Formats: sequence, structure tokens, C-alpha cells
Amino acid sequence: LTIAQSRISLVNKIQKVYRSQGVQIHNRHIDIIICQVTSKVRVSEDGMSNVFSPGELIGILQAERAGRALDESIYYRAILFGITRASLNTQSFISEASFQETARVLAKAALRGRIDWLKGLKENVVLGGLYLLPDSKKLCIIPHKTRTFISKKKIYSRQK
Repeated sequence: LTIAQSRISLVNKIQKVYRSQGVQIHNRHIDIIICQVTSKVRVSEDGMSNVFSPGELIGILQAERAGRALDESIYYRAILFGITRASLNTQSFISEASFQETARVLAKAALRGRIDWLKGLKENVVLGGLYLLPDSKKLCIIPHKTRTFISKKKIYSRQK
């Protein structure tokens, strides 16, 4: 099976379980989760040793992009993560910290000097920012009633 076929099969099987319990969920919600748990691949021994290390975990889009750019075949195996592992394996440390092991994730990010570019919905929701929805190309404004400003002496809160 290809990765796309595997994703469709997973969505159908998950929907079957939910529908047997009388629960209706739109496919797009399950698709989002399935894409997250199937988004990584492991580079195999016989391909792209000059770009990626054998056994290295990389994003599937990154592997495909590198293969097109170098006109070489990339050999890899799809990896199916659990939901917890997939959520802790993102580029956003804010997204990771909001899920589990908050203190460890934030301490590790600080020690490594990581920067979160706030590209995803989850980290923007956590920080109360704006997010461009990919399907509609509309700006999603996450409403907040108060904004808090921290100074050395006091914490100021301003009502909107």
C-alpha cells in the first residue's frame, strides 16, 4: 500500500468504529490526525546517504522535496506514530509543551535556543494570535478579552 492508500484505509476503519457507536465525525477531522501520525518516514540504508543519514526520521514532504531537487530516488519506510509521539514530534515547541511534559519540553527548548515561528494553529491558539486558515485563506482571529503585559514591577491588564 502507498502512504495515501494507508491513510484512506485508516480513516475508513476509524470511521467504522465511531459509526458503530452512533457517533458522526466528518472525515476531515480524522484526516488531520491521520496526517500527523503518518507524516514521518525513516530513511533506509540504500538511499540518499549523502543527504540524510540512514535511519534518520524526516518528514515525508521533506523527503519528496529533496528527491525532486536532486533528481534521485529516496528510499524510505513510512512510520506510524501514536498520537502522543506525533504531537511531541513537531517543529513547534509551544505545541509540544501544550500537550504533555510541559516543563521538560520548555526547558529543553530554552537550553537549545529554539525559536518557534508560530506557523501552526495550535501554537497560535495557545498564544492568542492570528492564524491564516489554509482552506479558506481567511484570517482566523482568536478573541481575547484581556491582554496582560508583564513589567519588572507590576502586571498590567488592559480590557479590550
